[in-house]
Amino acid sequence: MAVRSLFPILLTRELPELVRFYERALGAVVDYRFADAHGADAYVSLKIGAASLGIGRDEDALPPGAGERVALWFYVDDVDRAFRAWVAAGGHPIQSPEDMPWGERVAQVRDPAGNLVNLGAEALAAES
Repeated sequence: MAVRSLFPILLTRELPELVRFYERALGAVVDYRFADAHGADAYVSLKIGAASLGIGRDEDALPPGAGERVALWFYVDDVDRAFRAWVAAGGHPIQSPEDMPWGERVAQVRDPAGNLVNLGAEALAAES
């Protein structure tokens, strides 16, 4: 299993406001949007220089300073194998691997410290 890349995803109840903040504060540019069934942004990917930052809307996100605010995302070459290895190593399964409507295969897990981690395969890698 090879890790292909990593980028952070911030979780927030106020996605549009947080996107505007990063645009103003760091010159971020929206690179990708995924809307929910009602057409509102559920996820936005920003380019900030050579870096990427994801922001996901989560109505259950805790207010600032009250707990979990970040999820990690590892792109891997085989989500199913990475998920099995994660659990075998002592990680906690949250969501088994499944194909997502935006074309990626994704599993969700927690590390032993409780941090939320997504294991995903890019759309092109998922099709091969």
